[in-house]
Amino acid sequence: MINTFRGFRVFGSDVNCLILVILFVLICPDFTVYATTPFNQVVMPTDRKTLDPAVPGNFQPTAAGTVESALYGSVRTVQIGKHLYPSFHEGIDIAPLQRNGRGVPLDEVHAVAAGTVGYINQKSGNSNYGNYVVLLHQDPIGAVYTLYAHLAAISPDLRVGQAVEPGRLLGMMGNTSSGAIPLSRAHLHFEVGLIVNEHFGIWFRAQKLKPDHGLFNGGNLIALNPLTFFNHLDTISVAGFKGLISEVPRAFTLMIQVNHPLDYFRRYPGLWAGTPFQSGGVVMTCSENGAILSGRNATPDEIRVASSPKVTILGVDAKALGRNGCRLIVEDRGRWRLGEKGTRWLDILEYQ
Repeated sequence: MINTFRGFRVFGSDVNCLILVILFVLICPDFTVYATTPFNQVVMPTDRKTLDPAVPGNFQPTAAGTVESALYGSVRTVQIGKHLYPSFHEGIDIAPLQRNGRGVPLDEVHAVAAGTVGYINQKSGNSNYGNYVVLLHQDPIGAVYTLYAHLAAISPDLRVGQAVEPGRLLGMMGNTSSGAIPLSRAHLHFEVGLIVNEHFGIWFRAQKLKPDHGLFNGGNLIALNPLTFFNHLDTISVAGFKGLISEVPRAFTLMIQVNHPLDYFRRYPGLWAGTPFQSGGVVMTCSENGAILSGRNATPDEIRVASSPKVTILGVDAKALGRNGCRLIVEDRGRWRLGEKGTRWLDILEYQ
């Protein structure tokens, strides 16, 4: 008898085949992940061959003119009242390679990996992403999204739910947005990350907010650094997206009091450690912008010393938090607490 297992021919009885398969998986635990992650074949989102910030012209800066302003992180500033504060940029802004005589970019935008079309927005004025496409990639860790924004045009044959292959044409680079992006600063805004809550659309409508982009509103999408993603493809192709998460700086750890399992860990169970959820305290380690990198049940000692009946900040890595452009947590008289944006973030996370 001959059996096939992920491209390998296995000889013998059904029992012997099963034993060989089990032994193979135990000896090579990464093999199954490698065979199933969509990130074992990745292409660039445009025709640029490199995304090295040191190479002039790869990225499109803001009006500030610095390359850093086009990168991921707390690289920008925003004016609130009379003061300027750090502002977080969730993606990277890739500059055009070519333009026509009127300065219009001619760059095509492509799917970076195999996936399905999760969302298409063609009403450029109802989002600061402008015309944008979101793809979903079914990695072993769960659904990973990639987002392609400010498109001048979206491929007319693209449909929600449609399967796409790496390199599939999604649209053309542009400068669409609910804000004003000058044609001279047209670019592709690219993100890759995780989805906070499957019930976000219900939460959003309950707040009577508009416009409604369902799951794919920016408030429900938490991006990780795309340059880390592209720079660690060898790791990610073997370990899946969890290989990227292992590279993300841990900015803060907090404990929340919650009496129901979080939807986030239901969809990303590989980020939960230890025993199954128990009503009480949940400890989460997070990136600067609130990507939850790990979770577990709180220990009795952690619950006992909680500084608040709801949220306790257990630790902060000032270097990883950096300029703290998201302000999910803020320092108040020498102690850390959730800020206004952090309260909203947690509200979305806990919603069911």
